[in-house]
Amino acid sequence: MTYLDFVKGHGTENDFVLLPDPDDRLELSAELVRAICDRRAGIGADGVLRVVGIDGGWFMDYRNADGSIAEMCGNGARVFARYLVDAGLAQAGELVIGTRAGPRTVAVPAVGEVTVDMGRPELLAGTHRIGRHAGVAVSMGNPHIVVTLGEEAALAGLDLTAPPVVEPGLPAGQNVEFVVRTGHRALSLRVHERGVGETRSCGTGVCAAAVATIMAAGQGRDEDWSVRVPGGVLTVRWADSVLLTGPAVLVARGRLSTDGDRLLLGADHA
Repeated sequence: MTYLDFVKGHGTENDFVLLPDPDDRLELSAELVRAICDRRAGIGADGVLRVVGIDGGWFMDYRNADGSIAEMCGNGARVFARYLVDAGLAQAGELVIGTRAGPRTVAVPAVGEVTVDMGRPELLAGTHRIGRHAGVAVSMGNPHIVVTLGEEAALAGLDLTAPPVVEPGLPAGQNVEFVVRTGHRALSLRVHERGVGETRSCGTGVCAAAVATIMAAGQGRDEDWSVRVPGGVLTVRWADSVLLTGPAVLVARGRLSTDGDRLLLGADHA
């Protein structure tokens, strides 16, 4: 039996289980990630953030709820950075964390919202079909297809229980955002994330949606955009790189009992 300390956190209700691993010793299998993220038999989360000490800094090893590896997670990066500061592993202020999409600079005050520099977006040429809708492909270190809808009623009526059908020819594993412009520099959004399903929020998806909207409008660069997701509100600013600002909340900590890839919830921790 092995014991694993954990912390549970969320950013606009996009929730994560953080596993501190300062010495990079934890072998994190897809099966164990799925067990941890199971909302009935595990802790429950959209993903796992392994907090890895490497080269005098910290690396965010992010796994989706299905155990697959992801390049980047905007909400996860904020929660990850908040954990580092609250745990005394980093000072409040500006810090750099490693991700599979490259290093990301995060501004973490002692209290309050956290801002992460998400890097430069990459827009792929052409339009892409999501069922009967046209979408725009944007990479924020991970792939997104942004579909703009005309009204909020259409957004509310979407069925995202299954992955949206993406046209052949696109790389596998697209995140898909459905977005409605609701006002001056204001958007509402729902998202289906690869490896998870519909989530209450997606930081990279919010950034991709803002970038696609700004490109289509031909205006709004270097201004704050408010993006409402089911879990709350995030702020995006696209100047050179894209800045994402929002809450990062740690809600619980505890200890997991594991036997290989299985969780032994309720085991004696004494």
